[in-house]
Amino acid sequence: MKIRQFIAFAVLSFSAHSAFADDLFVNAPPAPQIQAASWVLMDYTTGQVLTAFDEHVRRNPASLTKLMTGYVVDRAIDSKRISADDVVTVGKDAWAQGNPVFKGSSLMFLKPGDRLTVRDLSRGLIIDSGNDACVALADYVAGGEPQFVAMMNKYASQLGLRDSHFETVHGLDAPGQHSSAYDLAILSRAIIHGEPEFYHMYSERSLTWNGITQQNRNGLLWDKNLNVDGLKTGHTSGAGFNLIASSVSGQRRLIAVVMGAESPKGREEQARKLLHWGQQNFDTVQILHKGKKIGKEHVWYGDKDEFDVGTDQDVYMALPKSEVSNIKAKYVLDRQDMAAPLKTGQRVGEIELFDRDKLIAHWPLVSLTEVKKGGMWSRFSDYLQQKF
Repeated sequence: MKIRQFIAFAVLSFSAHSAFADDLFVNAPPAPQIQAASWVLMDYTTGQVLTAFDEHVRRNPASLTKLMTGYVVDRAIDSKRISADDVVTVGKDAWAQGNPVFKGSSLMFLKPGDRLTVRDLSRGLIIDSGNDACVALADYVAGGEPQFVAMMNKYASQLGLRDSHFETVHGLDAPGQHSSAYDLAILSRAIIHGEPEFYHMYSERSLTWNGITQQNRNGLLWDKNLNVDGLKTGHTSGAGFNLIASSVSGQRRLIAVVMGAESPKGREEQARKLLHWGQQNFDTVQILHKGKKIGKEHVWYGDKDEFDVGTDQDVYMALPKSEVSNIKAKYVLDRQDMAAPLKTGQRVGEIELFDRDKLIAHWPLVSLTEVKKGGMWSRFSDYLQQKF
């Protein structure tokens, strides 16, 4: 087997790695002590989990459910079934008066017959956490709450949210409704990536509708030391205090999910602690560049003697800052004697990434050059060289 050493680092896009930092690296930084029932800190670019606790335990998501409600609305807009400028007439089922389900809960304070756009209702869902706005959107998008909930669960399945099942459009307590810190981080990542035109709503600090001004309950939006631009809070007596916060520092974004904290300030402090720890201890680094040559190898019986090798994907990883200088890469060919023909993109070996002597990741090594069979005399000459 031929082994080649190389190093390839830069910065930022999408990859599908998911790993726990404390298991992955030789010297991962010690995780912060968090006071909550479960939590996750995820690197947005790579999807890596930097630290977590009970991240797959199924818990009551409370109003974090509204992230999936918003996601379904965004998909309806993407598919052109509705538009953000469509005007919705609010029905009686979205009116809080006389509805015991909504008693004491978060509302946009809609009334039957109110007419407002899908965009305004989405802002009411996100900023006010309005349960009535959720119902009005469900009626408009799907014709009713049961039909809309079915759509929520369909998209949960498509996103691979294995710990999640929804029974309501707003997140008020309901038997059988649950999610996990990990699933909600995955959902948040999908929302940030998929809807840049709508995502800015998650950073809005207040909303005035029908003469009533309400403040966004995500207190981290006012934190001057963290560039937090979303996402959502949630609370019921059964769920405790939940919070998902997304923080941007330069080109890096981290997503913190805290579930089952003890108070509104407590959930903010725990999320703040996670975000600071992640920004201080990790960098997001480009390991491999799609189509960039990382080596050149000999090939027999071809119309050329050598071919370039590399990767057919951009690869990024979140690495502990203390370990970046110890990260090394090498590639190993599947065969010692490579023979034509070779197609562009054909696997020819494996790229391996090491933290000191520990293998932490690997990807296919591919040919970046097409090599066709050589002429008869060229192949005969190679045969003689190989055999004698």
